[in-house]
Amino acid sequence: MAEAKFSILFLCRWNAGRSIFAEYFMRELGAKRFEVFSAGVTPLQQVSPVTLKILQDKFQIDTSDARSKSWREFEDRQLDFIVTLSEEGKTTSQAFPGKPILANWPFRDPRKTQGSAKEVEDSYYRVAAAIRHRLLLFNNFSFDQLDRLRLETSMKGLAEPGSSN
Repeated sequence: MAEAKFSILFLCRWNAGRSIFAEYFMRELGAKRFEVFSAGVTPLQQVSPVTLKILQDKFQIDTSDARSKSWREFEDRQLDFIVTLSEEGKTTSQAFPGKPILANWPFRDPRKTQGSAKEVEDSYYRVAAAIRHRLLLFNNFSFDQLDRLRLETSMKGLAEPGSSN
């Protein structure tokens, strides 16, 4: 009998970069334990081409089904975890039903990077690598041995200074 999976939503402003990185990394790292989603508070019409390039070229992840989604697609879904990757997502995370465990892991928006194409790509890569590192740490938690309070505290602790941000 298959074990039930936790559901996790990564929420960001645009659902074009940071939350897409988190969704695809978690699909890779936590596929056995998590049903993974991402969404944006004010989603763009498309995922950033730089995000897709980084995932495909640097991490060899298939992104053929990537799309920018609104948080409203998930507003009636019972979720176990909501992780916000921007300050805009933090407020919206309160709108979901039930009592999902909430964590805010804000990362710098790579869309704001000015410079050459290489500088922009490097900025996206740094954000992607930091998100992936944080998810590696998160996936090492012993979910079956942690009660809700300790799990929530541990998740929030990943965003503390000293965590790779």
